[in-house]
Amino acid sequence: MKKGVLLVNLGSPKSTDPKDVKEYLGEFLMDERVIDVPLWARTLLVKGIILNTRPKKSAEAYSKIWWDEGSPLIVLSERLQVKVSEKVDVPVALAMRYGTPSLKEGLEELNAKGVDEVLILPLYPQFAMATTETILVLAEELRKAHFPHMRFSDIPAFYNKPEYIEVLSKSIHEKIENLDYEMLVFSYHGVPERHIRKSDVTKSHCNIDGSCCQTPSQAHQFCYRHQCYETTRQVAEKLNLKEGTYFTSFQSRLGFDPWLQPYTDRTIERFGKEGIKKMAIVTPAFVSDCLETLEEIAMEGEEIFHEMGGKEFTTIPCLNDRDDWAHVVATWINDWALVEASKTIA
Repeated sequence: MKKGVLLVNLGSPKSTDPKDVKEYLGEFLMDERVIDVPLWARTLLVKGIILNTRPKKSAEAYSKIWWDEGSPLIVLSERLQVKVSEKVDVPVALAMRYGTPSLKEGLEELNAKGVDEVLILPLYPQFAMATTETILVLAEELRKAHFPHMRFSDIPAFYNKPEYIEVLSKSIHEKIENLDYEMLVFSYHGVPERHIRKSDVTKSHCNIDGSCCQTPSQAHQFCYRHQCYETTRQVAEKLNLKEGTYFTSFQSRLGFDPWLQPYTDRTIERFGKEGIKKMAIVTPAFVSDCLETLEEIAMEGEEIFHEMGGKEFTTIPCLNDRDDWAHVVATWINDWALVEASKTIA
């Protein structure tokens, strides 16, 4: 069997035109693992309300962060793909869960190269219904419908892999080693609390009560909240951060249902009110800078901080196409290829 790899990221509108943003948001928000309510309710909410009000505002936000080459998330993902490809001996394709290039297009690219054994690598450190799970579910649907000869495997959430923690910690250290900061905020993308409970394989462990994430359980394999806090804990340990100088929060909530707390915008506001003058912030739920990091955090977050009396607001970039990050991804791919090759020989 010929091996190949499909790197998968979230996706982006084709442009900052409200029509393109509307098309992208429609595909994204109609995903039953993003807004997990009955189809009639999701259709009413998304097509009846959100798509009639939000695209113009979102388009304005995208226009603030758009690069000459296109969407930062797409461009950075492509750069990572190129670097990884140079370090492995198997074809590496790139796909987006929403927008283009689509998962189907990515698989077609690999198929055209004769690949029939695919490693799917979701570019999300932590597992969530709305990220990793939706990618794997759609990939399997596409395999059954269009690529029945292919065999898929995937790399699980890598939030606690030592090599990932090493690179993430190094990227943070490079920004803060000479920075006289008072608070380092780890801001993760939020999800509804019900997603945590739905992903609980034990159906009883996840209470979101402040203790379940610290109590060992098989539920942690799919618990986004636990994995976020564990990422923070391991990085803090790696960097010898002092207790009280770092904090974990969650950004980008949507709607009125309870989402994971504390919320990042309110956290920034609170620290500003409490007299914190110098803040640094990192977004470890993303490996590529995007709207949520470049606009929501680096622009809106800084504005909130200054309004509350803060003075210095430092945004730490995502891993993007760092050479050491590309090396880590390539190592995972090469290790997988070796294991699969040994199985074939055996």
